[in-house]
Amino acid sequence: MAIMINLLTDIVKQSSKKFPKQEVFRLGDCSITYACLEQKMIQLSRVLFDLKVQKGERVGIYMGRSLETAIAVYGILNAGAVFVPLDPLAPRARTCSLIKDCGIRHLISNPEQNTALEKIASNGTKLKSIIGIKKEWSLKTISWEEVFLSVNITDPNIKILEDDLAYIMYTSGTTGTPKGIMHTHYSGLSYAKLSKNLYGLNSNDRVGNHSALHFDISTFGYFSAPLAGATTIIIPEAHTKMPASLSRLIEKEALTVWYSVPVALTRLLQSGVLEQRDLCSLRWVLFGGEPFPVKHLNKLIKLWHFATFSNVYGPAEVNQCTYYHLSDVISENESVPLGRVWDKTAMIIMDEKNRYLPTNQFGELLISSATMMQGYWGKPNLTKQAFYELKLSNGSKKIFYRTGDLVTLKPNGDLIFLGRKDRQVKVKGYRVELDEIENVIMNHEKISDAAVYIVDDETYGTLIEAVVQTIREAGLKEEILMKHIGMFLPRYAIPHKIFFVQSIPRTAAGKTDYKELQNQRSLTTITNRSSETM
Repeated sequence: MAIMINLLTDIVKQSSKKFPKQEVFRLGDCSITYACLEQKMIQLSRVLFDLKVQKGERVGIYMGRSLETAIAVYGILNAGAVFVPLDPLAPRARTCSLIKDCGIRHLISNPEQNTALEKIASNGTKLKSIIGIKKEWSLKTISWEEVFLSVNITDPNIKILEDDLAYIMYTSGTTGTPKGIMHTHYSGLSYAKLSKNLYGLNSNDRVGNHSALHFDISTFGYFSAPLAGATTIIIPEAHTKMPASLSRLIEKEALTVWYSVPVALTRLLQSGVLEQRDLCSLRWVLFGGEPFPVKHLNKLIKLWHFATFSNVYGPAEVNQCTYYHLSDVISENESVPLGRVWDKTAMIIMDEKNRYLPTNQFGELLISSATMMQGYWGKPNLTKQAFYELKLSNGSKKIFYRTGDLVTLKPNGDLIFLGRKDRQVKVKGYRVELDEIENVIMNHEKISDAAVYIVDDETYGTLIEAVVQTIREAGLKEEILMKHIGMFLPRYAIPHKIFFVQSIPRTAAGKTDYKELQNQRSLTTITNRSSETM
């Protein structure tokens, strides 16, 4: 008997009935079948239930790429709770602040994180238990072995509704405080269904999951692929840093669908010895998160002529909302279009005065979609600012999310991306607020002023750079400042270069002149004095 798919947990329950022995997730030489995932999902949810985890309570997932991440995701959801992915490579101070902000009392992890977990647990957090390790600590710890040896595997059958919160993903905030994007079962499942249908996923597909769990692109591998009965190949961390090994893995696993940020594909093109690989199993190559340099994309399209490429667009707040398929090269004088909105989605383009803009005019893109977030965790004012309420002629209302992206609509119906309305940028697929980096730099006691901006690099794409002024005779060096930044920001948000300058250019209004900074950078007139003592 078929199960109605109304919740994210129904994905596993239905696919387990249809494809019990099929691998649902694979990592290296290890894998887990759909039937096994359903059982372990129930076992974990039962443990959480016995720990008195309440419906809607946030539970953190703090571990690297592993099969246990899938068990954690679905186990938390099956307990009626909300999973919150935490980056194990992020500074511990940042992780602790997210745990406190989200009111996380229970973490799911593994022994690889023991050292970090001990420090996190003693850093003023209100953690009560950690699942996945066994230690003699003041808080309760439960090993994975204990979870899976549980005799009571009765499904707790928590009453969950479509509009109940399912997961919270944190991203950068303009004020220096990360924002928690809240998605419900309905928005997450809507994305899984729409993406499965758009790309025709089926049980024969083998999907490469290049992104870590705390990055929103991972939802394709964790939700969309299992909905189709496909197998998700979790790419080991080491392979993401070694293009030649990564291309060998794609060949070995006979991946049929690839989804990553463009920089990963650019590195494969440049250092992945692709001409030595037989990758004709690929039928879809999806990319998103940042613009793909056209000259690199064209080379890859020619090399992988057997695959169809697709530009995936959508802020994490709406998962995905547009697509643009490419089966042939495009002019290098053009940018890759965002394309068209998909099903269950409406879009409008407005100017700063909330007036509708016609074709060929540029303005901010607003999206209303079944895949849209519920709001930002604990930030009602920010949530209100993010949405626009459109009154319809029949008296009803439609809610749109303000993407902050500037676009124009071409006569053929394609959306073209023109830039960001604010100072939010994408670096290696990660969303970064430049103001957040400035705030961290300015917090250093020897810094008097700072400005952060981006530059484009042919090989590495978008790079972050900073110029700083130190307090006179401060004696600050670049490596000391970099260490300070690394204590508060994830690696992808740390500037590629820091220039020590005597003054930072200002506009007539006294604001930092970022355009002038970028012009100076292109003319190489900024002098790097980081090796000197100021």
